[in-house]
Amino acid sequence: MAKFVEADARTFKNVFVCRSCKKKIRGPTLKVMSGKIKCRKCAGKVLRPKKKK
Repeated sequence: MAKFVEADARTFKNVFVCRSCKKKIRGPTLKVMSGKIKCRKCAGKVLRPKKKK
């Protein structure tokens, strides 16, 4: 995908996707793992990291 490290970090670092509505959310990994961050659209707390195709 990305040709250099900076672009890869902008695209994938701290980006998570809601499992129910597929909305992208940016936040720190520790807060997402502890359940402190929720989806703005559906208020779900189940998030996954963005996949690198």
